[in-house]
Amino acid sequence: MSTSGLGRSGVAAVKWSALSTVLRFALQLLAQVVLARTLGPDIFGVFAIGMVVLTFASFISGFGFSWSLLQREVLREEDIRFAWTWQLIVGIATMGAVYLMAPWLAEYFKEPRAQVAIEWLSVTCLLSAAAAPATYLLQRDLNFRTAGLIQVGSYAAGYVAVGVPMALLGWGLDALVAAWLVQAAVVLVASYALKPHAVRPLFWYGDAALAVGTGRAVFFTNVVNWLLNNLDRVLIGRLLSAHSLGLYNVAYNLATVPNSLLLGALQPAFLAAGARLQNELERLGRAYFQMLATIFVLVFPVFVFLALVSPDLVRLLYGAKWTDAGLVLGILFMGMPAYVIWGISTPVLWNTGRKYHESALQVPLVLGGALAFYLLAPQGIEMAALVASLLLVLRAAVIGTTVFRALRLKMAELWPHIGRGLLLSAMCAASVIGGQHAVARFDLPLLSLAASTLLALLVPGALVVARPQLLGDQAVTMVIRFFPALDRLLSRFSLPASAAAPMADSLSEQRL
Repeated sequence: MSTSGLGRSGVAAVKWSALSTVLRFALQLLAQVVLARTLGPDIFGVFAIGMVVLTFASFISGFGFSWSLLQREVLREEDIRFAWTWQLIVGIATMGAVYLMAPWLAEYFKEPRAQVAIEWLSVTCLLSAAAAPATYLLQRDLNFRTAGLIQVGSYAAGYVAVGVPMALLGWGLDALVAAWLVQAAVVLVASYALKPHAVRPLFWYGDAALAVGTGRAVFFTNVVNWLLNNLDRVLIGRLLSAHSLGLYNVAYNLATVPNSLLLGALQPAFLAAGARLQNELERLGRAYFQMLATIFVLVFPVFVFLALVSPDLVRLLYGAKWTDAGLVLGILFMGMPAYVIWGISTPVLWNTGRKYHESALQVPLVLGGALAFYLLAPQGIEMAALVASLLLVLRAAVIGTTVFRALRLKMAELWPHIGRGLLLSAMCAASVIGGQHAVARFDLPLLSLAASTLLALLVPGALVVARPQLLGDQAVTMVIRFFPALDRLLSRFSLPASAAAPMADSLSEQRL
């Protein structure tokens, strides 16, 4: 397997996307810790009900019209006007529907406090729909620097400038609702200001059928993905309590932060780059394989580490009243590598003409997942977390296998990279457990976390320094694509000439 990765423009896009995602993560962690400590699990549980409703409504209001702007090889003003017009229409309709259904939804979740939250959050259906065309146009241009700055700035405006002060002043649930509304409004204003586009209405034109077809595929895919991502919270909110949902939701949000960092950086750039490579399956396949191998070798050990330190992490960040979320967080962390694999696999389906495959392949998982959550969620949020993690693994397996067939890749060539990842993960796990046992008698989460982190870095790190070929050519080449100063590591690899040549070709590639 030769290793042609992303070209220079793709790497630059990923770097900017990664930088902005890291900045957003830092702000998010700071804001969420303050809010969680101030408001507690109960308030977060009520807000989580509103967010479950909102994410589904946002999928409907988006419908996928703007997605077609990213997929078109040649873009015209009519395409943008048509997408903008129908995004606005569907956004307004969805906002009205959610507002009117708020009393019934609050009754379903047995939580009257959720009604007002849902009514106010319905406004973001319109705001998000209106912002979508400019957002996708920025992604189409691989302008992830601007898109990233918008995301960071909007989060800072919503949560740091509004949400945290309101929470500290005693506004409770209203602080979270206001933060989300401000964030969505800033995204709309900033995205249009930095990427203005035609806004004259256009209800139909020659290529409208193609845009509607793409939107239909995106809509059904989003509905399926929403069900798979939110079945746990829907049933926890219904069968347990707002307190339990608050614990679970905070753990889930924290668990998804690392993979959000990865997918936030990789998925948009890979989707936009893949659209340009959709007629070059061999190059697309090499880039996909390289990313997948890197995930197994470098990403999986990180999540194993995070899973084992989860109890200490929760106690340190959120305090004693969130302790019950520690085990939930650890279970969810173990499923997150699968989520990353799924996230980079789905753009390939779209870029190889299989836009309906994602939703069709996952429908059986929706049915099986719904049954499993219904039966096991009443036993506690830990069982719900276990079902959620297993569901992520199944999704990654189903979608990843389909992508391998579409790109004519050989699974056998991936097994050595999986083996490397498992070895590094085992060493990381042993190091963490050793560090925890060494300081267990002190019962200090910060000390336990520090000892675990130190050993987890030193032991596998020493092995990699001594035998860098353990990482494999795919992972090292991907790292060097983003950090060229590390190219001296290549000289330490014991690679045959047949393997070294493709790596050099990949590193010298200038454009997508």
